Amino acid sequence: MVGGPLLWFARDLAVLHEKRIVGRGGRVDTDPVVLREIDCRRSELVLAIDDWVLRAIPQHRLGATLHTETVGAVIDRMAEASVRAHHALMTLSANDEMLHCAWHHLAELADAYDDLVRDVLAGRRRLPEW
Repeated sequence: MVGGPLLWFARDLAVLHEKRIVGRGGRVDTDPVVLREIDCRRSELVLAIDDWVLRAIPQHRLGATLHTETVGAVIDRMAEASVRAHHALMTLSANDEMLHCAWHHLAELADAYDDLVRDVLAGRRRLPEW
């Protein structure tokens, strides 16, 4: 499930998270209209990911445990964690605990995503259809 459209969707999600978390020129935009637009676009991208996954990946229904999130939601969380980890790398000292926590969190999400993909492809997990 890695490659192709998912990489583009993930990149677009990361750009949106960067605008929301880091801002332009280090200044976060707190305008509620802008924040709603960002969140609306994120929702659209999550739905596009979920649609692509449902069309491209066969779902095993019998005996497969239901996962709690869609792939789009997982990728959205990974994009946010990636932005936070990169921002921490650029702004914190190398021995700052927050820097290590940010990268540890991202690594855990990446491992969980790998496990999810492996389980879905093997028919052990199925994804929610929202």
